[in-house]
Amino acid sequence: MGARVGVDAGTRTGNAKQRWPTTLWIVRHGESSGNVARDAAHAAGLADIAIDTRDVDVPLSGLGERQAEALGRWFADLPKLERPSVVLSSPYMRAQQTAEIITRVTCTDDRVLKIAHDERLREKEFGILDRLTRTGIEQRYPDEANRRALVGKFYYRPPAGESWADVVLRLRSVLDSVSLHYAGERVLIVAHQVVVLCLRYLLESMDEKTILAIDREGDVANCSVTEYGLLDGDEAMQLARYNYVAPLKREGAPVTEEPDDNGAAR
Repeated sequence: MGARVGVDAGTRTGNAKQRWPTTLWIVRHGESSGNVARDAAHAAGLADIAIDTRDVDVPLSGLGERQAEALGRWFADLPKLERPSVVLSSPYMRAQQTAEIITRVTCTDDRVLKIAHDERLREKEFGILDRLTRTGIEQRYPDEANRRALVGKFYYRPPAGESWADVVLRLRSVLDSVSLHYAGERVLIVAHQVVVLCLRYLLESMDEKTILAIDREGDVANCSVTEYGLLDGDEAMQLARYNYVAPLKREGAPVTEEPDDNGAAR
């Protein structure tokens, strides 16, 4: 998992007209208390996931904090001119906390690295299926379970929720903003599993079949790194790493790959 696939992360371009960051890291948040609650509900065969807050307010678990600290130390070990210079985060608490821990650990000098929260990076919205396990969905909304099976997860939109395609639409404008404001910077994005996959879909000009095949290979690990970089003369960013978890293993932080809080509807 997470093998480096192409670009030298240290490569920088001297093209003043470039439209992309020199490096773009996309990180899924650390393990959350919602991930833990979801696993417990599935293990017990329950219909409901025991989360007593809004999805936006679900915090990191203790393990999630350890994972974020481990990743922060990995960034801190990079040469100063190769560390993140811009941090963008989903406004959801688990992503905010991950970004805050990473930046605190990464900034080993007096430099202050501010975090910009962007609601377009938020978790996919599950609508009426929120906090239900697969069992719960099949029991309470059998018609929706059948419709999702027919339409497929990329285009299926639960009532009052979003499809993957809906997430892609809002992420298109995120990439426009990154291109407009952060060309030549080193940008770290902290968000959610579906956001990581949908950004890959956009950055690599994939189709539905390709991104769903990647999704079927396994979940995006908590605090894993997906990295893009530029080579001299490139006009598009190139994938360097995907689902890279070596920073966690190096620090002895367990790797977790739980789906997001409502993985059945993901």
